[in-house]
Amino acid sequence: MERIPIPIAMLPQKSSSFSQATVREEKLGRNLSLGAIKLTEHIERVKKDAEDAAAAASDKNKDKDKDAAAGSGEGNGADGTGDGETPAPPPHEEPSLAELSAEVDAFLASRDGDAPLSISEVTLDRFASAVEVEIAQSEGDEDKWTPGEDGEQPPLLAAIRRIATLASALTASGGNNGAEGAVRYTIGVHRVTGVLHRAMTFVEDEFHALLEDPLVAKISLTTDPGSASAKAMRRPPSFGQAAGAEQDRCVMPSSEGSGGGGGGGAEASQPFPAETVERLRAMVDAMVAVGYETECTQVFLVARRNALDTALLSLGYEKASIDDVVKMAWEGLETEIGTWIKAFRHIVNVGLSAEHDLCARVFAGSNTHLGREIFADLARCAMLQMLNFTEAVAMTKRAAEKLFKVLDMYEAIRDGAPIVDAYLSSYEAPENGSEGKSSSGAEALADLKSELVSVRARLGESAAAIFCDLESSIRADAGKQPVPGGAVHPLTRYLMNYLKYVCEYKNTLEQVFREHHRPDSDDAPGHDSESSNPFAAQLMEVMELLHDNLEAKSRLYKDLALSSIFLMNNGRYMLQKIRGSPEINAVVGEAWARKRSTDLRQYHKNYQRETWGRVLNVLRDDGGITVKGHVQKPVLKERFKQFNAAMDEIQRTQGAWVVSDEQLQSELRVSIAAVIVPAYRSFLGRFAQHFTAGRQTEKYIKLSGEDLEGIIEELFEGNAVSMTRRRN
Repeated sequence: MERIPIPIAMLPQKSSSFSQATVREEKLGRNLSLGAIKLTEHIERVKKDAEDAAAAASDKNKDKDKDAAAGSGEGNGADGTGDGETPAPPPHEEPSLAELSAEVDAFLASRDGDAPLSISEVTLDRFASAVEVEIAQSEGDEDKWTPGEDGEQPPLLAAIRRIATLASALTASGGNNGAEGAVRYTIGVHRVTGVLHRAMTFVEDEFHALLEDPLVAKISLTTDPGSASAKAMRRPPSFGQAAGAEQDRCVMPSSEGSGGGGGGGAEASQPFPAETVERLRAMVDAMVAVGYETECTQVFLVARRNALDTALLSLGYEKASIDDVVKMAWEGLETEIGTWIKAFRHIVNVGLSAEHDLCARVFAGSNTHLGREIFADLARCAMLQMLNFTEAVAMTKRAAEKLFKVLDMYEAIRDGAPIVDAYLSSYEAPENGSEGKSSSGAEALADLKSELVSVRARLGESAAAIFCDLESSIRADAGKQPVPGGAVHPLTRYLMNYLKYVCEYKNTLEQVFREHHRPDSDDAPGHDSESSNPFAAQLMEVMELLHDNLEAKSRLYKDLALSSIFLMNNGRYMLQKIRGSPEINAVVGEAWARKRSTDLRQYHKNYQRETWGRVLNVLRDDGGITVKGHVQKPVLKERFKQFNAAMDEIQRTQGAWVVSDEQLQSELRVSIAAVIVPAYRSFLGRFAQHFTAGRQTEKYIKLSGEDLEGIIEELFEGNAVSMTRRRN
């Protein structure tokens, strides 16, 4: 039904739209075209006016009766009608709503016939007053919108629809009662349309109050603890972290949820019970039937947007401008991103599903199209304001530690897109012969889908750029100071832990790089597995850069043996991280790991050759100690002096060298002892007796075989002082 056209002069005053809002409306933040009225007060005022009019009429009738009594004889002689007093009229009873409704229905039914009935202004006024009384009496009645047992309309709804039909009939243009009828029933039109407007205001106020009743309008805040949003990582240290700090402990914090199994949208509890939905649907039917469709949809949309905003606040999410986000320090922004992810997943997986179900249940039957349009507008408005946050994050300065949160946001949007697609596809499906037609709801969801694609692309580009920036960070780390003791370099420790966490996002990063990575012009796709997996190729590039960087740093050591220790430490650390992480091992591959293992063995050989090869040469009888079966004592003394000096040098220097990996440390000690200790024991066995017992022996033979084993066992602990103290 079209909205009843009401002449401006006849319009009744709206109670809240055209006047100052009440405190409750200000609190709810309503923006409605109609407003709440207090019908009880209005009914009392109508009744009082009716009583005053009746009293005035009674006084007037008494005056007439007196005049008639005074002239009765004169009247009787004149017309001969009688000679007694005029009898008083019987007391008048107001007809009931049912009786008036029957008269109105008869008038409405006759309009299309050849002999339409007329209706008196008195009947119109009485019917309007009876409807007002019906509305006033229904206030506080929980069942006023509940259909009867046989499915008949509730009395209140029937009265509202009847007065709406009556108003339409009185103001319709054309027909037997066209413009002429509007003029003929001027007072009645004003009265009926005024009551109709106040009735719609009452319905709207009831509709809004029920939608925002905290006892029934509470949206479930159940999150999905099993979703990827629970994967929140503490960022690895920055490249500028102190060299001596231990950065192996990049610990994963506890998940944001607990328990197994996520509660998806399908499992979310309904925000409204069935009986409340029935009442809401009856109100919708009433408002739409009389042409108040715009007000109905506006009230519903505002109320549900408020409910979604309340749900987001309960999850800790508050709207922030793009400028505020861009200026925010990373520590604070990191927390805000975690909250955003939780809120976004709630909206997509729980909120939209609940709102879609509510719209479908409230706007059922012939109003289905309204529910679809409302839901689409609600979804677009609710999500676009959240996507502004991601736009701002993508605009912030790139930094390595931001990668994981950017990827978390990317995954949230990626996982939410199919849900929006599903809603959109239902709008695009032809319905009731509507092929080729487009609705505003479909356009709203299409806009939302387009925005999701755009934001996801920006986040993907940002993630790929952040990861590619690792190359620049490695090249820029060209410090000229070697790490003391040849220990693991902070760059190695940082990058390997960083890459370990990166590979936990392997599938997502592979997707990001396929979509947003721009390969170099000299790349030849299809020649190897890396060319078809740009993320793996980029990660291998980072690993090779790190290896080359460490090779360059090893040349900062003047002692070649220490250079080998440094390369062993860092190579072993890299290999352990790779083999200790299935994710990174899957990307790097076994071939690369075998190559690094080969390098480690070579570094080990280089170390032994540089340090212990010279010691073995001292213990070797190359023909200089024994000549023609005779021991050359001066040469023998010199050899013991050289051996003792070499061991003193090793204790003084290599006692401060560090091998932090216990397995590597043990392997080095075992391999050294296996070569040096037997050679020294054999040398002692052959030549110790050539020294005179006493001072000469003590002067040249300073170490026993057990002493040598003890020295080797204390190597690579980074504690030269304790070794010197042991020797003394």
